[in-house]
Amino acid sequence: MNGSAAGSDEGWHPESVLIPLAYLLIFLVGTVGNCLVLAVLLRNGQVKNTTNLFILNLGVADLCFILFCVPFQATIYTLEGWVFGSFLCKAVHFFIYLTMYASSFTLATVSLDRYLAIRYPLHSRELRTPRNALVAICFIWALSIIFSSPYLSYYQQLQLANLTVCHPVWATSQRKVMDLCTFIFSYIIPVLILSLTYTRTIRYLWRSVDPLQEMSESKKAKRKVTRMIVIVAVLFCLCWLPHHLVILCFWFGYFPLNHTTYVLRIVSHLISYANSCVNPIVYALVSKHFRKGFKKIFICLLHKKAANKVHVAQGTNTVSMLEAELSEVTRLSDAGPGCSSVRCKAQPWGEAALGGRQQRADGSFITFDVT
Repeated sequence: MNGSAAGSDEGWHPESVLIPLAYLLIFLVGTVGNCLVLAVLLRNGQVKNTTNLFILNLGVADLCFILFCVPFQATIYTLEGWVFGSFLCKAVHFFIYLTMYASSFTLATVSLDRYLAIRYPLHSRELRTPRNALVAICFIWALSIIFSSPYLSYYQQLQLANLTVCHPVWATSQRKVMDLCTFIFSYIIPVLILSLTYTRTIRYLWRSVDPLQEMSESKKAKRKVTRMIVIVAVLFCLCWLPHHLVILCFWFGYFPLNHTTYVLRIVSHLISYANSCVNPIVYALVSKHFRKGFKKIFICLLHKKAANKVHVAQGTNTVSMLEAELSEVTRLSDAGPGCSSVRCKAQPWGEAALGGRQQRADGSFITFDVT
């Protein structure tokens, strides 16, 4: 996963600007998108069914990947060496594989959930409960920690010449075995499960409905949810495939270290990392419920911002009016007997001042409840 620079020749390199910008775009879109997904699910109480719980878990995994991995990987192309210390050298790569395993295992689990919900809607009710879904999520993260824990020792901070780098320290044979195991358990097995379950699910959905009869609302809803999850699963498979192919070609095929292969490694990294920001876009395009949820959040934010502006403006106007009134009192009081009778009648505070009596100017504020 470490994308060290190819070549040490001096001069300006376009990748030192373009690649960080691409990572920045992934970071911004992924952070905003996944936060919106979590807000929609948590704000509207949508986590009472198993599918939404798994979508929530997938959003958490993607958000963790965006926050804890993408910024550090982007610095590889802008800084000459690794500047974040030995702990983060291990932790960042551990989190990369931890969230990758969590995403793939979650997608495999939700494919099984969809299959049971559509193929056995009545018999699977006792199994498909929120409690069991939470147990499955805990198991997913525990299994992900077990599979990704070897990467805590796989990478280490090293001093090469005058440069500090974060580089693999395992022997070549061990790295081959580890990368092959990662490919099998984080990609091949989940993809096989996804392919089997969704093939059977889609076949059942399309064969169980008579084209001459109108489809029930329940089946329509299940079709839409299944279509959305299938798209998410297909995108995961497509986005992570180049990364695994590059590693396999490096170990077991022909992969010379030149400028072309360097570009291929960069592109494979960017595509795999971009997977963490595409799911919210899929939800917005495919699901009307997510679109409505996103709109509600944006409307609430805009209304809150507008209400805050009104509150500040009203407070400013009230203060300005009070200051103007008090300044007028002070000006008329200083004028004393020299002011004309007409001028004094026009200003009641002037009459109070001329008569020698103290009158309190009551300038109360108007407050607005901004909720």
